[in-house]
Amino acid sequence: MKSFHNPDLHCHSNRSDGHLAPADVVARALANGVDLLALTDHDEVGGIDEAIAAAYGSKLRLLPGVEISTSFAGENIHIVGLAIDHRHRPLLDGLARLRSGRAERAERIGAELARCGIPDALAGARRLARNPELLTRAHFARHIVACGLMPDIRTVFDHYLATGKPGCVPHRWAEVEQAVSWIIDAGGVAVLAHPARYRLSKAAFDELLERFQQGGGEAIEVVGGAHTEEETRRIAQVARRRGLMASRASDFHGLGEGPVDLGCCNPLPHDLVPVWSRFR
Repeated sequence: MKSFHNPDLHCHSNRSDGHLAPADVVARALANGVDLLALTDHDEVGGIDEAIAAAYGSKLRLLPGVEISTSFAGENIHIVGLAIDHRHRPLLDGLARLRSGRAERAERIGAELARCGIPDALAGARRLARNPELLTRAHFARHIVACGLMPDIRTVFDHYLATGKPGCVPHRWAEVEQAVSWIIDAGGVAVLAHPARYRLSKAAFDELLERFQQGGGEAIEVVGGAHTEEETRRIAQVARRRGLMASRASDFHGLGEGPVDLGCCNPLPHDLVPVWSRFR
């Protein structure tokens, strides 16, 4: 029975808001010694077949995945699906509905940024998007950096695009339980992505976890590309307390964007049950 030594179970290609094509994501993962990779584009599975073909015959196992946008308590909560059937029709239909709302949201983001003195942000974001159905806040952030208005992506989010900032416009995504059910019905495992990112009270976070688990969610990202050591310890305690499997993920979008390259995360705490034990 094969065990995995360097899994990375959350990353993005240019089919959503990553920089690299799916095959190039696989090539970089192989170069960095990744042996289990999940391509998890936002609300999109269109890059999976290319990634599977690129991984064929290599030492890397490619898990079909997705990162689904949900709404809870005013936050955009992301649920990762691992080892999904990426041709499952109900999943595809649900993702298509989510993508259809992005165009209207992008127009509102562009209007809000214009009010903040950033003209033509929508046109700039569109020029940077490989997939016209998936215009994300990251595309707006890259445009603002390219214009020389901010030094990096994180600073743009802190000033304009994070929750509560003018460019983060309200939008209703899927319900948490709905996203989890799409993943399970497609044969996958649901993982709560980057939990330290959400600005929730302890009571609200506990309610989120309760709804996630009652719906069938089984795992949580303990080691994440943007998690500090203190956040990793805190989320590890959550996993222990609630009996959740643990995931490890870079949330890689591209070189120089984010603190961690593919396959370069810290290891999981030794006492946690890794989610990849399901995929041996």
